[in-house]
Amino acid sequence: MMVTGRFRAFAIASCIGMLLVLLAGALVTNTDSGRGCGDDWPLCHGKFIPAYTLETAIELSHRVVSALEGILVLGVTIAVYRKYRSNREVYKEPMFYANGALLFTIIQALMGAAAVKWYQSPPVMAIHFGISIIAFAATMLLVIWTYRANRPVREKPLRVPGMVYKWALATSVFCYVIIYLGAYIRHTESAGGCVGWPLCNGEVIPELSGATGIVFIHRVGAILFGLMVAGLYLYIRKTTGEDSSLSKTAGWVTLLLVAQIMSGAWLTATVGNDNWFIFTSLVHNLIIVALFGLLMDILIRSWRLREGRGQA
Repeated sequence: MMVTGRFRAFAIASCIGMLLVLLAGALVTNTDSGRGCGDDWPLCHGKFIPAYTLETAIELSHRVVSALEGILVLGVTIAVYRKYRSNREVYKEPMFYANGALLFTIIQALMGAAAVKWYQSPPVMAIHFGISIIAFAATMLLVIWTYRANRPVREKPLRVPGMVYKWALATSVFCYVIIYLGAYIRHTESAGGCVGWPLCNGEVIPELSGATGIVFIHRVGAILFGLMVAGLYLYIRKTTGEDSSLSKTAGWVTLLLVAQIMSGAWLTATVGNDNWFIFTSLVHNLIIVALFGLLMDILIRSWRLREGRGQA
């Protein structure tokens, strides 16, 4: 089977677009621009092109990018569906990714509209980011599939122990929890709860109340997540070989984890500088969405290969 360069480019465009939507949403949150268009949706202050303010420009840009991405995702889904009708077995996997991207893009748009029209609590707004990251992961998985589909079929499919899937599932769920906590910290403006790194306010275990407790729980969760990722990587290497593509993907996840830890320290160091804090927050978001997408790839492949289907 050959995936055309045109189709791959289409999938890559939707993935990049989804990343821009996600980062634009984070920028809206970090600059407190959520009310930049008042309580109007889809118009902005009742107009297509409203009067210019920085907050309005940021919020309107987010809406425009989101709308364009919605069109891209719909187009990719239609393209995959047309291929799926001609070869259901081959295009079953990409159809799943395309449908997932479209579904969560729609949910994301509806939640964004609801946030504009009606007040949403920080826990609900944190879920909005969680929905966005699932939508991005779906588009990223589709791009990965377009490259993997053109590789030669292995004569002997790689067999993966069922424990790899269970470990990957637990790690993925825990990763999502950590991501949610990070989003909750942003929406409650609790980032300053822990000053300093790796200690929190100069203490190993600080007084756990208010913003300090929220950030400290996030940090402890990040440490546990790091141990889970390291263990998953070592176990995959041991059971599948260090040259398997599954091991290589796990290696990338581990490298991104180290980068995420470093970006977290950088983020903490810039809490008091609004300009730098916006930039470091976006870097922190960028790394975790890539890590989560690759973790989803490990999860899905370990499940398929556990059942004796697909190639590594």
